Amino acid sequence: MREQVIVRLQAALQQQDWDGLVVSSPENFAYAAGFVVPSQPLMRWRHAAMVMPAGGDPAVMCIGVEEAMVRQRTAASEVAVWDEFDDDPMACLAGLLERLGLHRGRLGVELGYLPAADFERLRQATPGVEWVAADRWLSRQRQVKTPAELELLARLSRISDASIGGALAAVNAGDTEMEIAAALTDGIYRGGAEDFKLMIVATGPRSQLANVGPTGRVLQDGDVCRVEIFAVAEGYHAGVCRTAAVGSPPKAAVEIWAKLVECRDVLLEVIRPGVSSRWVWDRFEAVCGPLGLPLFSFVGHGIGLSLHEPPYISPRHDQVLEEGMVFGVEPLIYNTGRGFGLQLKDMVEVTFHGARLLSDVNANRGLITVG
Repeated sequence: MREQVIVRLQAALQQQDWDGLVVSSPENFAYAAGFVVPSQPLMRWRHAAMVMPAGGDPAVMCIGVEEAMVRQRTAASEVAVWDEFDDDPMACLAGLLERLGLHRGRLGVELGYLPAADFERLRQATPGVEWVAADRWLSRQRQVKTPAELELLARLSRISDASIGGALAAVNAGDTEMEIAAALTDGIYRGGAEDFKLMIVATGPRSQLANVGPTGRVLQDGDVCRVEIFAVAEGYHAGVCRTAAVGSPPKAAVEIWAKLVECRDVLLEVIRPGVSSRWVWDRFEAVCGPLGLPLFSFVGHGIGLSLHEPPYISPRHDQVLEEGMVFGVEPLIYNTGRGFGLQLKDMVEVTFHGARLLSDVNANRGLITVG
């Protein structure tokens, strides 16, 4: 288990009028347990949960087929196991709660994750429990990272960044987007990540499209190439995007790119503890608005166990930044009106002294050259 996280959650629970907490989403299970139960994110009905009594030792519930792995990875006081074909996981969870003395009282639960039918069975099996939505509370706990989380996110940031640089260096005009993807995947695993999410390989006119994967499109001289990937380990994500050009880039791409780099520099200068996310957006808008670039709906978002997490740096959000927060900051413009799109995404930690760039392998101050 993540001892630093457990200590933090236990301390925070003392401030709530709750007798305990049940975490059941893959993200929050990984947050507390320190690992992902392999099939849980893939098959929603394969429920896993961690039960945390206020002031007591946590216990875990999992499906039988993954019991051995869970027992190997956890230091929980008890592991309750249910069979996929013979048992009801909600009945198993209710039994665990009773053995922990939590069959009465107020318990936090992720109402945003549990399917309504499953929660109704759990509610009926625990008539003495008052269930309280804990989703926003858990999201807030996760915003400030522990030292171990920060170390992991820094490592993953460099893996993502190095993998993109290696993939772009491995291809030339005449190769395909799929070959970029193959080199990118190789770099992710050779770098030590367990998995990856949201691989974006968008070249030429496709660079104007958001969140698209690789195709068999052949790279041509002058193409602009947007490449993004999220390296994953222990359930955590670190997303980096770099933009390159095949051969000689269009003049307009060079000019617009210089403005995006200026926008990134503004963000790195103003992100620090104690300022509000809206204030950061206002400083960004004041400098980058006059550059003539259409501003996206946000320019930064929290990141960790999900690809996007609060807080956001946008005109619609206003939250004070704290030391230990981590952001994906991404000045971008999909539709330049010139047949290409550009994006610069970095991982940034909020430190006592200001912004710390975690994705520091490829500065990308100029467009990376392919071939």
